[in-house]
Amino acid sequence: MSRPAEQLGTPEYEHAAAGPAILDRVGPSGVAIVGRPNSPMVSWFLEGVSAHLGRRGYAVARPSGRDARHLPPDARVILNAIDPAGPVPFRRRSRDIFVVGVADLGEPPSDMLQAGYSLLVRSLSNVFIPMVRDGDTPDAHFITMEQGFHRFTHSGDDAGFFEQVVDRLVPLAESRLVIENEFVQDLPKSLWDGDMHTQAIYRAGLRMGELDLLPAPWPIDELLSPADLRHVKRLFGIGGLSYGNASARHDTDRFWMSASGVDKSHLRDVGTEVLMVTGFDPDTGVIRLSVPPHVRPRRVSVDAIEHLTIYREHPEVGGILHVHGWLPGAVSTETVYPCGTEELALEVAELVRQAPDPSRAVIGMKNHGVTITGHSLDEILERVGPGLVRRVPMS
Repeated sequence: MSRPAEQLGTPEYEHAAAGPAILDRVGPSGVAIVGRPNSPMVSWFLEGVSAHLGRRGYAVARPSGRDARHLPPDARVILNAIDPAGPVPFRRRSRDIFVVGVADLGEPPSDMLQAGYSLLVRSLSNVFIPMVRDGDTPDAHFITMEQGFHRFTHSGDDAGFFEQVVDRLVPLAESRLVIENEFVQDLPKSLWDGDMHTQAIYRAGLRMGELDLLPAPWPIDELLSPADLRHVKRLFGIGGLSYGNASARHDTDRFWMSASGVDKSHLRDVGTEVLMVTGFDPDTGVIRLSVPPHVRPRRVSVDAIEHLTIYREHPEVGGILHVHGWLPGAVSTETVYPCGTEELALEVAELVRQAPDPSRAVIGMKNHGVTITGHSLDEILERVGPGLVRRVPMS
């Protein structure tokens, strides 16, 4: 993909001080239920969820096959019933398809997050809902790729239970990913080996590693077959599952940021481990990157749109750190949007704007982690590093 640099940062974007404008669009016009439920409880769950989606105007279909060839052309949300003993993934035709895996796990596992997360990855789902029985009551959890974890409580009211589920699913399914990259080989030669800002990112990565804030407890290359791994990497442009990211302002609204899917405790090489973000095209949702001509670049972190939004609105912010940890007392977002979506970027940016000092804000992302702004990355880690805790509170 190639676009002239002058087409980026258009006037339509520049006048939106709070960040990129959300494009006008409607919710998913179609829902498809695929797979074979492995228990009556899963059948009950799928029927209830689809009925409540239908009441909100979502057309529900039950195609004959599990892959994209059998989908109605308007289907954007897939409810995939799987067998935990041998999960069969739904291989979507594009990242705009939102897949929800559902399974009855039988006996409650000792670690629900670990059991459900493994099935999320193996079923190539955006969200996974593992179910067990708590006595006579269904017990359902909601697990996201970012390790978001939520329990749905059934208090004897089916309608209220399914409203909970649909209320949490719909915002995620309607969110817009901004993770496409355009690589332009125009990085000045003087920056090919980095600068003081990339050195700051390197130090931040080392420190995050020392604080045990870079976990990858269930690496996707161990959970997926080679073919499915290639499919996921191609679909989402990732090199692996890696948590946390760091960025540092270079000048105006250009900034350096860690790459996606790399070891965050060793961020040195420009173009492959650290990249220069220079713009965003709101019409196509593409992040523009300036790279050296001699490297095969990796994609920038999926949170680039969030960092760009903050840098453009707050010139006093010099560095941003995101970790899958927590700071007690952090103000938090309400909706568990996926990383890399406009919706998450705008919600975090609004909370930064409301902070007493936006240049030194600590923003929690519900069931996920924190984004911290500062005058520099070194200042952030000096200020909050000792207070960061590894465990994120879940609700």
